[in-house]
Amino acid sequence: MRNFNLPIYNSKLETKEDLQKVLRQILNPLSKYYINNYTGLHLANTSASYADNIAYIEGLLRLLWGLVPYSYGGGKSDLWNIYVESIKRGTNPECEEFWGQIKDFDQRIVEMAVLGFALALVPDKIWIPLSERERHNFNKWLLQVNEHKVYECNWLLFRVIINTGLMKVGAEYNADKIKEDLDKIEEFYIGDGWYSDGKDGYSDYYISFGIHYFSLIYAKLMENEDMDRSILFKKRAAEFAKDFIYWFSEDGSAIPYGRSLTYRFAQSAFWSALVFAGVDVYSLGIAKGLILRNLRWWLKQPIFESDGRLTIGYVYPNLIMAEEYNSPGSPYWSLLSFLILCLKDNHPFWTVSEKPLPLLDLVFPQEKPHFVICRNKENSNVLAFNAGYKMINDHINAAAKYEKFVYSTAFGFSIPRGEWGISQGAFDSTLALCESDDNIYRTKRNCIEYKVCDNYVYTRWKPWNNVDVKTWLVCGNPWHIRIHVITTDRILNTAEGGFALGIEYDKEIINTDGNSILINSQYGTSGIINLNGEREPKIIFPSPNTNIIHSHTSIPMLIGKLDLGVHILVSAVYGNIEKTNFENFITNAPSLKIINKKIIIYDENKNRIFELFIRE
Repeated sequence: MRNFNLPIYNSKLETKEDLQKVLRQILNPLSKYYINNYTGLHLANTSASYADNIAYIEGLLRLLWGLVPYSYGGGKSDLWNIYVESIKRGTNPECEEFWGQIKDFDQRIVEMAVLGFALALVPDKIWIPLSERERHNFNKWLLQVNEHKVYECNWLLFRVIINTGLMKVGAEYNADKIKEDLDKIEEFYIGDGWYSDGKDGYSDYYISFGIHYFSLIYAKLMENEDMDRSILFKKRAAEFAKDFIYWFSEDGSAIPYGRSLTYRFAQSAFWSALVFAGVDVYSLGIAKGLILRNLRWWLKQPIFESDGRLTIGYVYPNLIMAEEYNSPGSPYWSLLSFLILCLKDNHPFWTVSEKPLPLLDLVFPQEKPHFVICRNKENSNVLAFNAGYKMINDHINAAAKYEKFVYSTAFGFSIPRGEWGISQGAFDSTLALCESDDNIYRTKRNCIEYKVCDNYVYTRWKPWNNVDVKTWLVCGNPWHIRIHVITTDRILNTAEGGFALGIEYDKEIINTDGNSILINSQYGTSGIINLNGEREPKIIFPSPNTNIIHSHTSIPMLIGKLDLGVHILVSAVYGNIEKTNFENFITNAPSLKIINKKIIIYDENKNRIFELFIRE
């Protein structure tokens, strides 16, 4: 699977010239995929939830997120000849290749944003070469965004950037719409530098590469015209940075969580925007390390086709984990991270030494995204213990992307491939329940109530109306504890999964003693121990391509059955990127006592670390 013959995989990524070269290596292989007189890019034959002709526009315009900073920062490219021609044709209603009249909630609104960005930064490339008539057509086509509805989330900022770009070149724009959209974004601010992506929405990567990213672009472009809001956006981004830095491992990987993970190295786009806007929260060396390590990590993964096209997927090509709005061109949203190329050659960013992560707390609660982040001393595996959300959207596999108990930089998470049984369900890092005779499992999809505390998260959820589950996750790394108090009026089968461990078939080592199970492979160790409840350990080999990091995995599980009534299930879950001896695994495991209705958890040194009084 891992084919690394492309030159891009040998990139050093140390200097500005290195980044410029990588961008060219991403863009240049696409030259043969332009269609319709260069007004679209047809990269593959899969489809998204919008028409294919719109997907072609998406593919074409997303490349500009890299090309605009590249050119603003001094890079030379012949691609601008293509884009000038595409704008002339695509915005001319009398031309056969006209990009069309947009509608409410149109995907083209997302893609138009980069044209506003280009107008603001490189008008010499995209505006000045046009005739007066061509500018009129371009202006009029972009102005459509002010007449149509957009989703009330990060989409509002696309319209802001379009109007800002038009203002910067002296074209017609709508100042009232800019204010209206920015005022609406203000309603999503929830404190401590965090937004939700829409009212009561998630706080996921869309806060970093959506709301903060475009807010920082606006803050930089409008430092003089809208000084107060510019200062506010920079201040909030600085606050957010102090939490967001915890999502990154020292090796450059970041916590895979939520939707749109196919945007890959857009994970580090926020740090590029922070430097671009001149926000001084961490040293330039730390910011440089965050950006370059993340890009290097991604360039160690098989994310490109053999001809250099980016694929849909996460660590490898994978349509199973894709969103309904992912077209073949969608992954080029990753180019947001190349905003750093805007910096001129003499900017100190390019000469400062790269710095490692600063000293970070090993356990760090983040109430706004409903997480407790746990690191190990080596910063080699970062875990996000997740309380979950009271609402959940209808995007594909949202439960797996937002409601697992824990998300890991090393182990990733798995997506169900079918509805029948635990192998198709690939239930890692969750508790799956099914009625005893139907083999169709349910997991936590949303929660009724939740709490984020210093060293644990609590969530209450109902897979059926007459089944109530209260879950406590006692956070730790490499060990954590899960406690479930289940009140059920149904007879249920249970399956609780540990971390999904990447394997090569017949090379993994499995140990079990009837109460616990441990799996070792070249990718590390995953194990689970039953501390309370009638359950047996079992290894599951899920359907291939269910995990977003490894195409083949195994999951250690505890399997049991519940009669009607109240049940207490407790497990100790282990995950390590190093191999672990089974004897040490058992010896160093946390332990438990239940005295009357009090649960007491002890660490491997017999120190009391958690107490819980059960109220039925």
